[in-house]
Amino acid sequence: MTGPDLIMVLAWCGAIFGPLICFIAIRRLFVSRRFRMGWGLATISLLFWALGVWAFLVEPATLTVRHVTVESAEWTGAPLRIGIISDTHVAAPHTDVARVERLVARMNDERPDIVLLLGDYAGGHLAQGERSSTENAKILAGVAAFSGLDSTHGTWAVLGNHDSWFDDATVAAALQQAGIPVMDNRARRIDRPDGAFWVTGLADMHASDQPPLIGDTLRQVTDDAPVLMMTHWPDPFAEVPDRVALTLAGHTHCGQVVFPVVGRLIHASRLSERWPCGLYNEGGRQLFVTGGVGVSILPVRFRAPPEIVILTLRAKP
Repeated sequence: MTGPDLIMVLAWCGAIFGPLICFIAIRRLFVSRRFRMGWGLATISLLFWALGVWAFLVEPATLTVRHVTVESAEWTGAPLRIGIISDTHVAAPHTDVARVERLVARMNDERPDIVLLLGDYAGGHLAQGERSSTENAKILAGVAAFSGLDSTHGTWAVLGNHDSWFDDATVAAALQQAGIPVMDNRARRIDRPDGAFWVTGLADMHASDQPPLIGDTLRQVTDDAPVLMMTHWPDPFAEVPDRVALTLAGHTHCGQVVFPVVGRLIHASRLSERWPCGLYNEGGRQLFVTGGVGVSILPVRFRAPPEIVILTLRAKP
């Protein structure tokens, strides 16, 4: 049993038996006529129990469909509805193949023009050879489920660090088998009557064979049609030129736990503290970071609900 699985067992035990244990302790206070202490302990216990149940068992299993509109000076032609899915982390707590299939169906209901997958399809931190055959099959079945995505201009993907740790070649092959091109340091032109554009992608920062190569990737763009850039990490955005209409990233999980006042205690990478979640405009260069779907390290989300995104990209007036 992995650490996250053990935490899930403890979370369920706390959810089921926590109220009973608190009731016994508080009842003793009332029997001894310490009423003020009893009511105070009852209130605090109920609050922490409810927050724990929400953060470990409820919120990570929810799904928000976030709708965002972005205006870019580099975009031309008709608006583009981009479906974004990131960080499914199959085989980690809260995400199995059935959940990925539900995500696919929910995305199809939104009728995007194009779907971009931003990496971390595998959950956990172990390499493929260190896992059971059952767990490996589950992860690859989760990737295969993306074949059900339906959009006018297809589904495109990059890999994430968990895929690199699992085995990036295996995950890439599974995506290709599902009919989804892997765009690590690659560019493809999408023709459409109301305005062509380029889809580009960057390799994962932990990839086994190549780092993210922004310059090499953009040199494959051969005309002045607008460019979308996919990256798992937000960090490469620091080097993305004005030429790119919009950069799209995941990885951060929006901090996964966001406390009131204090905010995010943990950041997934050096520059995710600067760009943790949402839309950023730096001198006209634009980045959107999605919080993704799954969990990593701890099976918890608090005030950072799982999400898929429908982003409408349009030209600036």
